[in-house]
Amino acid sequence: MSPERSSPAWTRPQRVVWVLGDQLWLGHPALVDFNPATDHVLMVEAPGEARAVWNHRARIAVFLSAMRHFCNDLHRQGWAYTYVRLTDMPDEPSLAGRAQQALQTLQPKVLRLCEPGDWRTLESARSVAHGLGVDFEVLADPHFMCSRAEFARWALGKKTLRMEFFYRDMRRRHGVLMDGRDPAGGQWNYDSDNRQGFPSSGPGPIATPEQFPPDRITEQVLALVAEQFPDHPGSLAHFVWPVTRAQALEALDRFITVRLAPFGPYQDAMWTGTPWGWHSLLSVALNLHLLDPREVIAAAETAWRERHLPLASVEGFIRQILGWREFIRGLYWLDMPHMAEANHFDHHRALPAWYWTGQTRMACQREVVQQTLAHGYAHHIQRLMVTGQFALLAEVEPRLVSDWYLAMYVDAVEWVELPNTAGMALHATGPRFTSKPYIASGQYLKRMSNYCQGCAYDPAQRVGPKACPVSTLYWHFLLRHADELARNPRTALMVKSTARLSPEERDRITETATYVLDHLDDL
Repeated sequence: MSPERSSPAWTRPQRVVWVLGDQLWLGHPALVDFNPATDHVLMVEAPGEARAVWNHRARIAVFLSAMRHFCNDLHRQGWAYTYVRLTDMPDEPSLAGRAQQALQTLQPKVLRLCEPGDWRTLESARSVAHGLGVDFEVLADPHFMCSRAEFARWALGKKTLRMEFFYRDMRRRHGVLMDGRDPAGGQWNYDSDNRQGFPSSGPGPIATPEQFPPDRITEQVLALVAEQFPDHPGSLAHFVWPVTRAQALEALDRFITVRLAPFGPYQDAMWTGTPWGWHSLLSVALNLHLLDPREVIAAAETAWRERHLPLASVEGFIRQILGWREFIRGLYWLDMPHMAEANHFDHHRALPAWYWTGQTRMACQREVVQQTLAHGYAHHIQRLMVTGQFALLAEVEPRLVSDWYLAMYVDAVEWVELPNTAGMALHATGPRFTSKPYIASGQYLKRMSNYCQGCAYDPAQRVGPKACPVSTLYWHFLLRHADELARNPRTALMVKSTARLSPEERDRITETATYVLDHLDDL
């Protein structure tokens, strides 16, 4: 099957604009000065992208559906385009190979690209252009509020990089939640107000996020994905994600109107059968560029100023977008490609098989992995303190964990996934941009969720047949890395707690942990 073209009256273009699957907005810098008489758009679906890591089927469907909807927008603009569909070029599965074949046909003088969301794609595109003798232009991505060059200047000369200081600079620079020169409410950060667990009676009624039943295009994509990727993990039965600009705006309005106020206090809370909590679920639309972070931030700040929503909720939400999202994107490009190989603790164990199935007796891991398989989604504490923390304590090789996160979440693009996994969840980058490893015993999970109720393991026990593997491995981690953790003011108190352990208790922890680490697939 030949790639789809917008018009049979094709002429050789001067410039081809390659629009990638996470750059689906008409403000795309290479489209701003698009000349319909001389320019041409290229979009490419590639099965190799879904198999580079074993992608969740909902993640594949999100990208394909959003791309096809955006191609319809281009068609309505009357612009010339070539669209390579998944089943085209059956002998060439790779993104770069398919793009090269399309460009060989188009024969442009210039290939234009907006900065991709991952280092590999940028290098592949550069190689394709060089191989064809085509001029290659890479344009800065104006979607982000801090450019790569600006971030590099901010980071210059700093031994360690901390989001909090970057975030304050961004607040000042963009005038967000500011009262003159001072932060709104008199403080920069309300994180201490936003760490509540749900009450023991449960979360109570939670307003649902905006959800979008599949339209004709999405239904076609879901059928295609089911046919082409039958052995891939994850369900397509719960596909409700926004895949157009109009849907993304509806999702934003719903969150700001009815879900933002309670978001703050309970953003770290977890409960069985509650996949969304009060979270925004806007990361998919943001990471596809269907929403602009400026409009999201402005909507939240306006809700605080005009409707008097709780400042702690509004600030906590804005910090995720203006602070952390921009910060890790800057870090990704500053530290690639070596960030992908970072392994501070020199961990090399295999990823437990139940990460792909959810078949484990650990109730916390089972709940989060099965939720992920059903929806392609888990919120940040589920990722950080459940699946992420366990992988750290279980000494899993960071690259394997990063590949899993990239494969399993519908909002995953490498610029955001890799720093979050390597830096936050695994501390694989050491103190480069996180001040401590994020670790806790099973008692933390009991406090922040109801996962421990009815579990085969007891979070209060660290040794013996009923010992919670999270608690066992937490204490083992403290003992194994005591010297390093004792030198860190943020973890020194954790290590001090090990001083109360007798030599016999230490031996039993080591013995139990050794058994757990040798039987990770069987937990």
